[in-house]
Amino acid sequence: MAPPALAPPQTSTTSLNDRILFAASFLTLIAAGIGFSVRGVILADWGQQFGFTQTELGTITGGGLIGFGVAIIFFSFFADLFGYGKLMLVAFLLHAASAVVTFAATPVYAAYGKDGAFACLSVGLWLFALGNGTCEAVINPLTASLFPRNKTHWLNILHAGWPLGLILGVLITLGFGQMTGPVPWEFKLGVFLLPVLAYGLLMFNRPFPKSEAESAGVPLKSMMGTVGLIGFAVAAMFLAFAFPTLLSAVGVKVPMIGGYAGGPIVGYAAGAVIWLIFAVYSGFSPGSFLLGFLYVLHALIGYVELGTDSWITNITTRVLKSETNAQLAFVWTNVLMFTLRFTAGPIVHRINPIGLLLISAVLGCAGLAMLGLPFTDTIWLWLAAVTVYGIGKTFYWPTMLGVISERFPKGGALAIGLAGGIGMISAGFFGGPGIGYKQDYLAVKKIKEISPDTYARYKSDAAEGFPILSDVSPETAPKIAGFDNAKLKVFNDYKGAVAAGSGPAMTTLDKDLATLDKEKAAGKPVGEKLETSLRDLKSWWTTQGLPNFEADKDKLTAAEDYGAKTALLYTAGVPAALAVGFLLLLLYFAATGGYKQVHI
Repeated sequence: MAPPALAPPQTSTTSLNDRILFAASFLTLIAAGIGFSVRGVILADWGQQFGFTQTELGTITGGGLIGFGVAIIFFSFFADLFGYGKLMLVAFLLHAASAVVTFAATPVYAAYGKDGAFACLSVGLWLFALGNGTCEAVINPLTASLFPRNKTHWLNILHAGWPLGLILGVLITLGFGQMTGPVPWEFKLGVFLLPVLAYGLLMFNRPFPKSEAESAGVPLKSMMGTVGLIGFAVAAMFLAFAFPTLLSAVGVKVPMIGGYAGGPIVGYAAGAVIWLIFAVYSGFSPGSFLLGFLYVLHALIGYVELGTDSWITNITTRVLKSETNAQLAFVWTNVLMFTLRFTAGPIVHRINPIGLLLISAVLGCAGLAMLGLPFTDTIWLWLAAVTVYGIGKTFYWPTMLGVISERFPKGGALAIGLAGGIGMISAGFFGGPGIGYKQDYLAVKKIKEISPDTYARYKSDAAEGFPILSDVSPETAPKIAGFDNAKLKVFNDYKGAVAAGSGPAMTTLDKDLATLDKEKAAGKPVGEKLETSLRDLKSWWTTQGLPNFEADKDKLTAAEDYGAKTALLYTAGVPAALAVGFLLLLLYFAATGGYKQVHI
């Protein structure tokens, strides 16, 4: 696919090489979108196969986004030094390695149980995210260099690759769903390797231009000075949040320090050291309060856009009681995003970028609030709500990157890269786990009100909290034990069989145990932890789940539905805060002569 053909070239001097580079950059976002989209659909498979809670699933997806953000920030410092081509080779290798590690989750689970599967999925997502982050560190400044006079428009076109990837991911899973019999999640996820191979071939051994700042002779120290102590303080804070997750991903366990969890303390110390090193190398330049404020707003964008996207298909499936309808609703919102990003140029011309962001925040808030209303539970009402939400979220990410690049061109790849990294870490550290926590917290609150006994039967052994807030203020966000998805899988299998009138239900658990017994009888090795977890689950179902099935079924469904919808309603507060921030920016620029693009 050659995306530049869908929009007029900026100038007659745009070369074939430039167009190929832009097309390859577009493909990197398609690969990222497919991987992200398919993972959103197969979260339920992971939860059911490996017994994860919603919070644990959110932690896995969140860790991937954190890796994405760390990679963007890290490689943004070296994009001009190493060259874009070498970084894209690194990205290609990381994407390939991520597939290998992620696909190992099933055999590792058989040998080492839930912890082994969690490690494979987490590390695999980190590798995938590092590959995505390396790409992002290249493609944004590359696009700004290719189209220096129309950055916001072309960055929006570039980032149309993301919703296109999301759409393709859903269509892939729908296609597999039409096949006879269940299709392993590994086959669904593996399709993302096709655009990875394509961008690798297109970019291999191809000449890349220098960044706009490098072409103008701006050294890295000056780029760091443009970001300044204020702007990098925001980045260092998010790197501090990410550091414990990074240590966990590589298997490092930090002991308690002074009676408190050591990971966060080490993370804050690492963030402070990184900030001090930056201060020295930047010559202690204070930078701009405006840029620091833009970084904070981009952190909120990451939370609401990518954090919500991590969960929206899962939540829609629960609300509409149809995975197909959920996927079609997801496709619809991303068709809107894809189309609108390609037409961003005329929109930005009529409404300046800050005005466009303000309108987007208002619509995003309204859309999430509508999704959280109790009566928005039919396909047409849900589609109306996600349409408003989809239009609202369309312009957040690329337009903000365009604003930062246009207002701070001397910041080069670094200024844009820090914004992307902050947004991704925010989505991974706060957005995915935070929205997962809200679902668990609200569902548990509801089930405790209507049936404490049901909660006792289905709760997980592990208690989870909202990142940082649960440690700082446990009264505001107490740690709670959500529902065990492995138990819910057995429950839902049985419920589906009863509803279909198929007689005595043969659950997936029964089939797994039958397969295990058959393999043992044939003398094949069977993982001890897997066998123990399956037999414990069967014992629980026989003694607790099945005897109370009729008493529990409506109450469990009501609690889960309440948790999912109300979590979206709470999340509407984030775009509301964005709207306030963009209004302040609009007033600032109005008082200082209006929004204007700055050129080097």
